[in-house]
Amino acid sequence: MSDYQPIPLQRECEAVLIPSGEKVRLAATESVIVTQSLGGSYTVMANGRLARIDSKDADALGFTPQPSVTATETASSGTVDENMLWRQLKTCYDPEIPVNIVELGLVYDMHVDPQPDGGHLVEVKMTLTAPGCGMGAMIAEDVQHKIMNVPGVTEAKVELVFDPPWNQAMMSDAAKLELGLM
Repeated sequence: MSDYQPIPLQRECEAVLIPSGEKVRLAATESVIVTQSLGGSYTVMANGRLARIDSKDADALGFTPQPSVTATETASSGTVDENMLWRQLKTCYDPEIPVNIVELGLVYDMHVDPQPDGGHLVEVKMTLTAPGCGMGAMIAEDVQHKIMNVPGVTEAKVELVFDPPWNQAMMSDAAKLELGLM
């Protein structure tokens, strides 16, 4: 995918325009160029527009969907593996930035609460690199979906917050290196 060759879509699929967040349908046989493939989603250039195609539509690009992080053991112990939650969060990306949201410093807090039914509620407070980012709802939805794939999680809430405002100092050294800021 690094050769930026046009790929004709094998079927019609939904995409989200970047940075507006507007949903569009890409036609079968329309050619796209994959510019980023991280976390199971694909950022493509289609008709001069940047768009994100979700992992569920990987077959439209001719790819096999990437599996989510899965547990090596069941949640029969009654706890949720917080390390697995963080691994799941590290599979979430802003479609314009090739660094996961954890390394970018966008996740401010994660809290796991046992529920009376035996499941767990996971609450995440996160921000965006820019408050007006049209992709915010999509990124938050991706976070929620991936958290729900962790055994023992029965509910996930993702809150977008903007205090404190995000800045580059919140990024890990690895993220700064990847983005050429160090």
